Amino acid sequence: MPASRSPEAGGGTLALEGVVLEHREGGGSPFRLLDIASLVLEPGARLGVSGPSGCGKSSLLHLIAGLLPPTQGRVLWDGRAVSDLPESRRDRWRRGTVGFVFQDFHLVPELDILGNVVLPARFSGWRLGASERERALALIARMGLPQAQRRAALLSRGEQQRVAIARALFHRPALILADEPTASLDAAHADAVTELLIETASEIGATLICATHDPALLARFERRLDLSRPQVRAAAA
Repeated sequence: MPASRSPEAGGGTLALEGVVLEHREGGGSPFRLLDIASLVLEPGARLGVSGPSGCGKSSLLHLIAGLLPPTQGRVLWDGRAVSDLPESRRDRWRRGTVGFVFQDFHLVPELDILGNVVLPARFSGWRLGASERERALALIARMGLPQAQRRAALLSRGEQQRVAIARALFHRPALILADEPTASLDAAHADAVTELLIETASEIGATLICATHDPALLARFERRLDLSRPQVRAAAA
């Protein structure tokens, strides 16, 4: 049985309206990192985000997830301005709606693979039942990971990345954000992870947004957003 989503998860239409993100280094003047006039993704859409290092790919995902506030504009989910919510409600929305694959993984080294995969449920105070445990173990197997009891500290970087992806998919989120999900994987595992992300998103009707340098991964997306342009009017390519 799937984990229940937050009542604030909504119908799943993501929209960015007049979003500007400025960044300041040291005491220097702020510079504009992101400038997106309009972006609308209906439920189940897939978007690949590309561009050179430092162009704002990770910042865009953090902004969409409510981890980073826009300097101007709004991020909306099902017509509701998530970017305007108080931090506690934004956190609740994110826990119930978003599966985030961080570029640096953010695993707990002392926990085993299974413990890391189900960790967000523990934070939410949700008791892990037999069916949820079975789903987590099945997801771990699909990721081609070793025994679920192996500690994260003993895993290779590629294995850690697959644990991070399994954790993001575990609660069947309505919105999946993946930051360079194939960066630490060999070609075979990268293909398998790409297929799993796309298959899982399709199975649960989730919107999938991937920031990537990987041309093979980017080619799997019907919509693409190139952040190398100084101003992005819409993601329609």
